[in-house]
Amino acid sequence: MATRAVARFNPLFLRLFVLLPILLLFLAAKGSGGRIISPPAEDLLVSDGVNPGGKSGYSPFPLLRRITRSSRFSSAEGCEQTYGFLPCTTTVVGNLFLVLAYGFLMYKAATFLSGGSELLLEILGPGIIGGLFLPILGALPDALLILVSGLSGSKEEAQNQVLIGMGLLAGSTVFLLTLLWGSCVVVGKCDLSDNLISIDSKDTRGFSLFGSGVSTDLQTSYAARIMTISILPFVIVQLPKIFKFPSGQRLTILITIIISVGLVISYCIYQIFQPWIQRRRLAYAKHKHVISGILRHAQMQALGRLVASDGEPNKPVIEKLFYKIDLDADGVVSRSELRAFIIGIQFENIDLDEDDAVDRVMAEFDTSGNARIERNEFILGISNWIKEAKRTVENSGSYSKKFVHDFHMKTKEQHDLLIDNSDEGVEEIENPTMVYVKAILLLLLGTIIAAAFADPLVDAVDNFSLATNIPSFFISFIAMPLATNSSEAVSALIFAARKKKRTSSLTFSEVYGGVTMNNTLCLAVFLALVYLRQLQWDFSAEVLVIFLVCLLMGLFTCFRTTFPLWTCLVAYLLYPLSLILVYILDFKFGWS
Repeated sequence: MATRAVARFNPLFLRLFVLLPILLLFLAAKGSGGRIISPPAEDLLVSDGVNPGGKSGYSPFPLLRRITRSSRFSSAEGCEQTYGFLPCTTTVVGNLFLVLAYGFLMYKAATFLSGGSELLLEILGPGIIGGLFLPILGALPDALLILVSGLSGSKEEAQNQVLIGMGLLAGSTVFLLTLLWGSCVVVGKCDLSDNLISIDSKDTRGFSLFGSGVSTDLQTSYAARIMTISILPFVIVQLPKIFKFPSGQRLTILITIIISVGLVISYCIYQIFQPWIQRRRLAYAKHKHVISGILRHAQMQALGRLVASDGEPNKPVIEKLFYKIDLDADGVVSRSELRAFIIGIQFENIDLDEDDAVDRVMAEFDTSGNARIERNEFILGISNWIKEAKRTVENSGSYSKKFVHDFHMKTKEQHDLLIDNSDEGVEEIENPTMVYVKAILLLLLGTIIAAAFADPLVDAVDNFSLATNIPSFFISFIAMPLATNSSEAVSALIFAARKKKRTSSLTFSEVYGGVTMNNTLCLAVFLALVYLRQLQWDFSAEVLVIFLVCLLMGLFTCFRTTFPLWTCLVAYLLYPLSLILVYILDFKFGWS
């Protein structure tokens, strides 16, 4: 997610959201009687570097043979040090620590890549960056992990370790469409009107399965349709298995790679020439800038401190602001009075549509729907804005003048990062050279971290699998998506917590976009790995799970724009069912 917003969801809910997959990981230990997931003990011997036919450490690529000989260094404890110097262990707790440590580094890599791409938006505009680079950079950590899962080592080792890559590919897609999708419905739910449309910011029915939910716009359903189309490569690659034509599997994999790459290019071109997600994100940033401008104006007019000594919004000061806007003193703020007030505020470096800003403030404050803002509505609306501003700049303390200034500068920065250069002049960007250098450095740092620690993370997962007898597929399916998608997941929940149709649309659009890149770019990387290493295609159960989840959620979301709360139960249920299906097909029916 390229933009960060403010959250209003329970921290306990976020903890449960993260702990649920970890609980399922330990329950998956019962599947330890399945196929071999790591090479036998004799395969762990170090190659002498002379006999290329030996299993241990051999790779058809000369450079990888050198890397393999140094990285597969046997320590006194019996484990293998990645790159010959990174720590390793044979204990469960030790390997769990390494998985968490390397997973955190992959999370930081994803954060740096996201930050760098956001900064590039300021210079090159969302049409190119948002459409081309952002989707690819967002999928880069997953793609690198998939690549290194079977790139080095002997063919037998690669065949076993590549299960980690397939587990990440399947787990990331299922995670986005089940746990994350359902959680966004829960935190973003609002009351549903009689015509089944969510009412922005109104959540009075609690956890009513049919009376509350979320609504999105029509363009979001288009993103869901694109996601559904993206499962086509999974169907194509399985055709030799379906029609029992094994001799054509290698050619089919090559054809599927070409089709997957073509879909990636088509998707990026679509985002470039139809950058509606970026335009909507820019409009949202402008709205936040209006919020900060009004709060800053009230502070500068010396009406008093907006925050009382107890840290809560100062209602008497907010009342003074209300009476100042109410020019005719009739006890309500009309559209014309609100428009006059907004016009009087100097919004620097922002092309503000006053009428649009008035519409947004009226929609957010006028909860009674009488086209006027009453005193209590105004106090409640401004109080929510103040709380939102404090959460955005938590380190600014409770002193109202400081946090209002910090919030104003932060929203101005977010707006500047999202300026579409085709609509606004480049001259508004201050010191573009420094911004460009910073963006490049962040992108390089994120790429280096992801490339350096992808292989250690895969090794740690494999060692943890050996230590616990949990199949490596289930570890990578459950744990690794938390490392590569946690930043996007938190951002999605933050956006959904705004309880607005607009932000919900952006949230689900980005979820569908992430799945689309998994189904195209990440699959292309995985297939290229299988093709170049001449590995056996033995992933029918995993492909079936991805296909079913994407198809069910795609058909469920591409023809509707309102999702009642009960739909989150369907999404949540698909997650454990996916694990159960893989377990049954692989370990009971012997599909693999």
